[in-house]
Amino acid sequence: MPERLPVLPDAEIVERLARELPGWTLDEGWLRRKYNTDGWPTTLMLVNAIGFLSEAAWHHPDLEVTWGKVYVRLKTHSSGGITERDFALAKEIEKAALWRPAPGSHLEGNPGKWVRVKPA
Repeated sequence: MPERLPVLPDAEIVERLARELPGWTLDEGWLRRKYNTDGWPTTLMLVNAIGFLSEAAWHHPDLEVTWGKVYVRLKTHSSGGITERDFALAKEIEKAALWRPAPGSHLEGNPGKWVRVKPA
C-alpha cells in the first residue's frame, strides 16, 4: 500500500499551481483542470491517456467526459486532501495532454487542434 502523504496547505497549493501547473485550479479541495478537445475521438483518446497514466501511477482522478471536453479532479483520498502525489500525476497528465512534436522534428504532428489551450 502506498505511503500516506501529508496534505498540502491551500496557500502552498495555489502558489504552486500558478508556478507549476497553469490551467489547473484549487476548487473545493480538488486540483481541477478542464481540457477542450476538437471532438469526440480526441476526447476518448485523452481519457485513455489519462487512464493509462493513472493506472501506472496507482493514483486515480475523477473524470467528467463530454463531447469536446474532459474535466479532471485530483485529490488523495487516503490522506484526505491534496498531496505531492496529486501534483506529480497532474504534471504527467498535462505533459501527455499537451504534447506536440517539436518544430523541425521527424514527426509531422496532426494538423488538427487536438487538445486546445487558451493563451495565458
